[in-house]
Formats: sequence, C-alpha cells, structure tokens
Amino acid sequence: MTQRRSALIVQSRVPVVRDSAPIRGSEYAVLMRRVRQAGLLDRRLRSYAWRSALTGAAFVGGWAAFVAIGDSWWVLAVAVLLAAVFSQLAFLGHDAGHRQIFGKRKANYVYGVIAGNLATGLSIGWWTSNHNRHHAHPNTEGADPDVSGVLAHSGERAATGKGLRRFIFRYQAWLFFPMLFLEAGSLHFSSVRAVLKWPLQHRLWEGALLAAHAAGYLATVLLVLSPGKALVFIALQQGLFGFYMGCTFAPNHKGMEVFPEGDNTDFLRRQVLSSRNVRGSFVTDTALGGLNYQIEHHLFPSMPRPNLRLAQPIVIEFCAARGIPYAETGLLTSYAQALTHLNAVGRRAR
Repeated sequence: MTQRRSALIVQSRVPVVRDSAPIRGSEYAVLMRRVRQAGLLDRRLRSYAWRSALTGAAFVGGWAAFVAIGDSWWVLAVAVLLAAVFSQLAFLGHDAGHRQIFGKRKANYVYGVIAGNLATGLSIGWWTSNHNRHHAHPNTEGADPDVSGVLAHSGERAATGKGLRRFIFRYQAWLFFPMLFLEAGSLHFSSVRAVLKWPLQHRLWEGALLAAHAAGYLATVLLVLSPGKALVFIALQQGLFGFYMGCTFAPNHKGMEVFPEGDNTDFLRRQVLSSRNVRGSFVTDTALGGLNYQIEHHLFPSMPRPNLRLAQPIVIEFCAARGIPYAETGLLTSYAQALTHLNAVGRRAR
C-alpha cells in the first residue's frame, strides 16, 4: 500500500492548509474522488456570508452594549458575550486559514487578518504556520506542536518531565480545565512573538493590525470603566475566551492514538486514528465551530465547514469497508476520555 507522509502544502508566502494531489490509486485518492464528485469541496459563500454577518453584528452589538451600560458591574455580562463572539470570530479565521471560504488565497488571507489580527488579536500568519505542522503530523511526537506543549500526551514524554513540568505532568488531568483560562494569554503572546521574530511574509501588516486591536480594546475598556472594573472585565473576557477555545480543542485529539517520532503510518490512517468526532446537532456544530467533525476536517482541510457533516457518511462507510476504526462520541464522553488519558499518562511522571 502506498504511504503518504503528508497531504498538506506549506505555502512560502501566506501559509495555508490545502489538499495536495494524492497518489493515484491510493486509498485516500479513492476517498478524495468520491468527496470531490459529491461536490463537497465546492465553496459555500452564501453560508459564510450569513455566518460572518451574524458574528459581526454580535461583535458590534456587544461593544455597543458595553459602552451603553457604562461603568457598572453589569458589563461583566457583556464580557461573557464577547468571549463567545471572539471564539466564533476565531473559528471563522480558522476557516479562512484553511482556504475554506474563498477560492483565492489573497481573499482568505485578508478575511483572516480581519477576523484574527484585528478583531481578536491573534496572528493569522502565526496560526496557519503552526497549524500546518499539526495537520501534517497530528499526534506525532517531535512533529506536532500541539503535543509538544505544556501537557504530556505519551508516557515516554511524561517520564522526562523535571521540576515544574514534572508537577504539571503528574496532575495534568486535574489542572487541564483551570489552565484553559490562561489559553488566550498564551495565544496573544505567541502571536506577538511570531510577528517580532518569525519570518512572516506580511509581518508589518500583521503587527500593525495586532497593535490596532490592542490599542482599541484597551482604550475602550479603560475609557468606560474604572481601573478595578477594567481589570476584572479583561480577566473575565479573556479568561472565558481562552476557556471556550480550549474546550473546543480538547475533544479533537486528546486520548486518541499518539504516534512516535518518525512514524510512517499512511496519511488516511494517521488522520483518522488520531482524531475523534463529537456527535453533531445545529447547536453543537455552531458552538464548536464545526470542529466536532474533526476526522473529516483533517482528511479534507479545505472543505467548507457546512460540508463536513455531509462528508461524514461517506467517510464512515469508507473506513468501515477497510476496517479502520472511526471514533465518534458525545461531548461529555469526549471530555471524560481525554481526561482519563491525561491522568493515565500523568502517572508515568509520579
């Protein structure tokens, strides 16, 4: 069987995730042809138009409500709303980074810097570059940046922890959800660091938009609220933003197969075995930004979000015919499986 080390192309100018031409006759090529023939890789501009309009209206409405309420503790309700809106904007930026929205690279990039850099303070250039590596080598030690962070996903890595890192590894199942409140800060820090140090193609443009976001956000909050209320508002809004994003990412890969460095599992099995779906409904699909169809998203990164659920039956049937395990569960069960895995791995550091 022909093996594929990656079906992703890292662009030298604006990093995007896109499907490469599969080797003719491979299993993945067969699946790709079925999906393409079903029209599921076609753009869905109308769907993204109304999603963008509703999210943009919520963004403007949230900040208008913030100013209207003024220097009152009731603005903390707006902080909760804006945390959710920021997350929805981040999902749209994610889709633009994958070229799911428009057919042209430039149009997706412009959309991405507006939704990412300007609206939420996250660099689209940093995110796509980092995310490309994750998609190319999901759950692979030494290659996937998402398994090389603060948590240990394999017993081998947990056993190497020392000092504070060892403490975190030991109790990572208990610390996981509390640490998510720091996720937004980590994302902002990584964005600024990338703009300052990474060879991003549009570094000045991205830096200017990040600065505009920070200046606009802080000026609005500090001009409306007293210093004490401003600090509480920022902590709550940013903390819940990071918590929301972390809860969205948690079910996707944690507790699924982790591949050792240098593993040569073929592309199809690597993407399916390392990913977990969460059963969808309109509410679930909206709340998780379509990332609950993680298997289909990893197999077809440029597939528009609305088409992921339509591709699922095709993928399930294809995997069943070849004996490839396809993981799907409810949302709460996915968290339980992820935490059980993190706890089991953490024992290696005890």
